[in-house]
Amino acid sequence: MINKELSEEQNRGKTVPPVALWRRIARIVHAILLPGIPFLKINGESALRFDIPQLKLYFFGKTFWMDEFFIVLVATLFLTFLIVSVTIIFGRIWCGWLCPQTVISDLTVFFERSLRKGFLYRASAYGGVFLLSIFIGATLIWYFVSPYEFLHRLMAWELGNVIWGFWIVLTVIIFLDFTLVRRRFCATVCPYAKMQGMLFDNRTLIIAFDKRRQKECMDCRACVQVCPVGIDIRKGANIACINCAECLDKCNEIFKRKGKKGLINYFWGEPGAQKKELLRPNAIITGALTFLSLLLLVYLAGTLRKTDITIIPDYNFQPRLTSSNELVNSFIISIENRKETEERFQIKASGNLRVIPNQIDLKPGELKRTKVFLIGQVQEDRVLLTFTPSAISNPREKSITKEVTLIRP
Repeated sequence: MINKELSEEQNRGKTVPPVALWRRIARIVHAILLPGIPFLKINGESALRFDIPQLKLYFFGKTFWMDEFFIVLVATLFLTFLIVSVTIIFGRIWCGWLCPQTVISDLTVFFERSLRKGFLYRASAYGGVFLLSIFIGATLIWYFVSPYEFLHRLMAWELGNVIWGFWIVLTVIIFLDFTLVRRRFCATVCPYAKMQGMLFDNRTLIIAFDKRRQKECMDCRACVQVCPVGIDIRKGANIACINCAECLDKCNEIFKRKGKKGLINYFWGEPGAQKKELLRPNAIITGALTFLSLLLLVYLAGTLRKTDITIIPDYNFQPRLTSSNELVNSFIISIENRKETEERFQIKASGNLRVIPNQIDLKPGELKRTKVFLIGQVQEDRVLLTFTPSAISNPREKSITKEVTLIRP
């Protein structure tokens, strides 16, 4: 009788439980951000994209070249500490709210319902998942190929074999994942799920059955029926639990008729075992490491030079003295502009030496090799060359100084 009432209550669907409402909002935000970020442009380039042909990472207005990718390692270190810290305190908040596997499984819940329907409904569900897989596959490619370029080339049917190949492979993998695996991935394969068992402590935020009120349980099994991974939360913590809070909402919905709070809820550790304590030794240590790695990341990102200058002697030119006893030396300057804007450098030499030419103009991303001559009366063999950027890109940018050694004939 109880199960029949539960089934009727589920079919009505007139109200959205509190946690489910917030999770639905999180899914919508996720569904907007994932395909939307590649379309966002900052300084004329994608907000987040790795350009494979040019080996450049565009990251929200910053551009990192391949030889600057050490900063990506620091960013990875920061994300690792952040994940560990969040997991220690808030448990599987990522799994239940933000993980793409969970979000897309929730968005394609119609597929699970189709398995109990007729052939046409099932075929339509498979078709819906397939279309969504095509879209998600394209979305992933947009983080490597600008979506504007992708769509333009698609309309002209000129994507090329490589992009077509990746798109087909990604579509097949995603389609098989969300028709055959779905949430079983979280319960069996996901390495993060396995790792969390080592990170939890007795004060980590979890969803649990309050055993202190076990006698109030009606054994309706509603929590088991709504669980997407099919576990019985009443039996205690389970590594397969993704903290989706479906059981929490359903239990609250049933006990609301009695004017009581449900038996399943969020707890800091086992129900009644510990008081909430966010600042504990392991959380403080990982939090400090997260903060320090963030400071290092910000410092490195802020101090990276976007101009690379190398100076070597021009061995094809013999140093000489002019009739007025001025020394003439020639050097090859290799200068690369790693900015997304034009740049102009004025070159000055110490010791009142003349530099010819004394100006170098560079286009965005341009690498230029220029021959320059240093001419003048020489007191010191060591000379400082100062490259001063113009106001074209950033008037506050500091000058770059390089030392060269003059050769006398």
